[in-house]
This record gives sequence, C-alpha cells and structure tokens, in this order.
Amino acid sequence: MFGAIEAGGTKMVVAIGDEKGNILEQKEIPTTTPEETMPQILDFFKRDNVKAIGIGAFGPVCVDETSKDYGRIGKTPKLPWVNFSWKEAFEETGIPVAVDTDVNVAALGEVIYGSAKGLSDIIYITIGTGIGVGVYLGGKLQHGMMHPEAGHILLEKRADDHFEGNCPYHRNCFEGLASGPAIQARYGKPAALLTEIEEVWELEADYIAKAIMQYICCYSPKKVILGGGVMHVEKLFSMIREKTFKYMNGYITAKELDNIDEYIVPAGLKGEQGIKGALYLAEILNA
Repeated sequence: MFGAIEAGGTKMVVAIGDEKGNILEQKEIPTTTPEETMPQILDFFKRDNVKAIGIGAFGPVCVDETSKDYGRIGKTPKLPWVNFSWKEAFEETGIPVAVDTDVNVAALGEVIYGSAKGLSDIIYITIGTGIGVGVYLGGKLQHGMMHPEAGHILLEKRADDHFEGNCPYHRNCFEGLASGPAIQARYGKPAALLTEIEEVWELEADYIAKAIMQYICCYSPKKVILGGGVMHVEKLFSMIREKTFKYMNGYITAKELDNIDEYIVPAGLKGEQGIKGALYLAEILNA
C-alpha cells in the first residue's frame, strides 16, 4: 500500500492506494494550522502498512532532495505553514516521503494515468484560486533552482481591460489577470455567477491563450492540459484553442498544432490527477 497527500490551502486530501493507482480509501481534512491538521493526517496513515507517501504540496516548497530543507514550505501566504517541513512531520513514523509541488504532481498523474498517458513532454495548467503550471519534459518533472512558477509570467494587458491585476507581486502576471480571484475582483462577482456573460470568458480565454503561446515557445510541450475550477466553464476550451492558434500565427509547424482540439485538452482524471500523481510519487520512492 502507498499513501498520498494532495495538500491544498483549503483542504488536505489524503488517500491510500495500490501500485496501479487505485484509490482504496480517501478522506478530506481541513487545512487550518499544522498543529490542528497534522495529527489528523498522521492518524489516517497509522491504520495501514503504508510503504511510502507521496505529497503534492502548495508552495513554494523545497523539492531539492539533496537539501536539508527538502519538503520545507517557504514564504507562503498561508502564514501558519511558513517553514513547516513535510519530511520532518513524518520522521517519527518511519514512513519515507517524496515531496513535489501540487501542480507538478497533477502533471505526473496525467502522464501516468490521464490525458497525457505515455507522453514525455507536457504541461499541466491549473486555473483556480491561483494559477500554477506543472512542467514535465524529457520524461521528468522540472525543478531547477526551485520549481517552475509559470503562473507568474507577465502578460500584455488588452487595451480595453482597465483592471490593474490583483497579484501583490506583479499585478499583470497571468495569475493576477486570470485566476478565479482576479475574475471576481474585476467584475465584483465570482466566476460561477458570470457564466452567461460572454465578454468575461472572451477576455479570460485571451489571457489564457497568450500564456499558452509563451509556454509553447519556451517548453515545446506535446500536449497542454488545463484544469482547475475556472476551467469548469467548458466553452472556454474552444475559445482558447482558437486564440492560441491565432497568437502562434503560423510560427511553429508541428502536427500537434495542426490538430489543436487534441493538443489543448481538459484534465482527464475527473479531479483525481493530484492524488493519483502523489500515489505514483510514493511508488517511485519505494522502487
């Protein structure tokens, strides 16, 4: 048996599964403080013979396995969790843990079990409370000096958009212009109450397409997968594909772009990409 944690800012999803990615038991635990949340998580994993645990964590988090800070959360807006260490939290249990970002682990889940199964080069973009990008290139999750924070690339604002952006660091970055909170701040209503207003989604698709165009040029992925709460608005997909093709302007010739309906696709695991990716991370650690 393997354990998995999808650590989000609102809730922690914990699960136990097998080496085939089958989830046998799952539970949601509110994310409050480490003092309140961690005892419940540790108790969940005491009941089975778990060989390893994979963790997809909100960030920033240290994913350098050679660092003494491996698994430690950095300067997150979730202040009670600043400097919390996932590795140290499980030391007394004797269960080894593998830690990566939540969005990287979701990308891994899609590669092993979902829409990108078998592909060596993909990106997974989650658009919701924040915007994150999991980058999987050459058959490996990408880290570098920390890990990709591609939700914070700067975008050219459209001339008719007078919203300044709500990222406290960059304003007009992708997250600051197109995340769920950005939509609510721009229009004064949450995205769920704006689904019938076409101008909302035409602008949203425009910013998403501009970002994807840059990711295509930088990462050259063989597939782009879109997930997160905002992408529950299904009509966005056709708009994003059309605008991405327009912004590429014929610059790159590739068979993937010729079939853009199969190139920019929704997540394929019905919201389980993160927890399934974390299970696979545990399996790799145990191998």
